[in-house]
Amino acid sequence: MTALTNRTGRVSRYGTAAGTGTLAVLVLVAVSGSPAYVGWVENHTDPNAAGGWYLRLLAWPAWRLDADGQPGGVLAADLRAILLVVLAAALLYVLPAAQVARVPGPVSQFFSGWAAYVLAAGLAAVLAVLLGPDPSLLGALQAANAGAGYGFLTGWVIGTASLGGRA
Repeated sequence: MTALTNRTGRVSRYGTAAGTGTLAVLVLVAVSGSPAYVGWVENHTDPNAAGGWYLRLLAWPAWRLDADGQPGGVLAADLRAILLVVLAAALLYVLPAAQVARVPGPVSQFFSGWAAYVLAAGLAAVLAVLLGPDPSLLGALQAANAGAGYGFLTGWVIGTASLGGRA
């Protein structure tokens, strides 16, 4: 059995920071955006309590298995979640490379992962509105606010997942 080695010939125990961050994005969006979680959180939490409000915030990138009569079909209903995963993965690979090279260490990896998720959520929200069935500039600006807020308050999960990986 042969071990996997990197360019220096040493075996690395960890994946890349971008890879672990992307895996965290997939899990976060798949679980907290799932129809089962969204239904549970709507029926069992108080939106006026901090815990209930945060649990509802986690459901922001909601996706569906059917369109429920929504114009544009399933793709339009799930566009925000799809764009969030794709943009977050791309930004996790692009942002940390330059940051970590200048300032090595876990603090830089954490903030790069967090920032990538904030930016990805804001961009995903804007693009989902502009590419969706009823585009409007006002809707895009309001969605950017909601997306960036979601990314800011949940991006620490992605930043934490990025810790310890190779740049």
